[in-house]
Amino acid sequence: MSEYLDELETERTMKDQFMARHAESPFVQASMYDFQGLLYFPPDEKYRIPASLERLKEPKEAFLRTNRDGQAAMRWLGDLRFTLGGRALRLRVYHAGEGVGTSVFIPFRDGTSGRESYGPGRYLTLELSESDTYELDFNRAFNPYCAYTDTFECGFPPAENDLPIPIRAGEKVWSAERNPRTPSSAVIALLPPRPAAKKLPAKAPAAPKAKRAPPKRRTTARRASPPAKKPARKGRR
Repeated sequence: MSEYLDELETERTMKDQFMARHAESPFVQASMYDFQGLLYFPPDEKYRIPASLERLKEPKEAFLRTNRDGQAAMRWLGDLRFTLGGRALRLRVYHAGEGVGTSVFIPFRDGTSGRESYGPGRYLTLELSESDTYELDFNRAFNPYCAYTDTFECGFPPAENDLPIPIRAGEKVWSAERNPRTPSSAVIALLPPRPAAKKLPAKAPAAPKAKRAPPKRRTTARRASPPAKKPARKGRR
């Protein structure tokens, strides 16, 4: 146990030195020079457990949602099966493609996410072996770089990798101000604000319609009757 703790402590010290000084550190790239060291749960042996990889017949293409509402293309290799706290659990294992060799990563969330640990999730990494048996060590769980700064884009765990138990091991949340409760909360926080809806000008009340005057009746002029003709007088003979 003491040898394991010494090894874990050495790893964490070296990582703090990298974060504080290295040009590729997210803190250095974001000009955050007040770095004081990452935060961790106390090491706990119960979170070092045997696990076996149940591979798919053929790796499947998978896409993980990112903090910028994009998609990170991965290959889903299979599920890592293990038992913790008397419960049979499984986590999907992903390979990020060329450039990472035999290294695979396991993004996950658990009962501490959004409270004691980074809400959108943490990572574990493994080196593939021919036997497909591994030691799964949650004491080595770490935060993605987007937990520290928005400069980086990172993939979030799928719903299948939400563990129904708390994992109080590995890295804690870096800052309470940078701890969205869920992956969706992290995405929404980075989306540009929607433009405010334009208010339409109030319509002036319509003027009352003028009443039409009733149509004038046409009066037909009566023709005057011709004067009666007087009977002609008979002349005297």
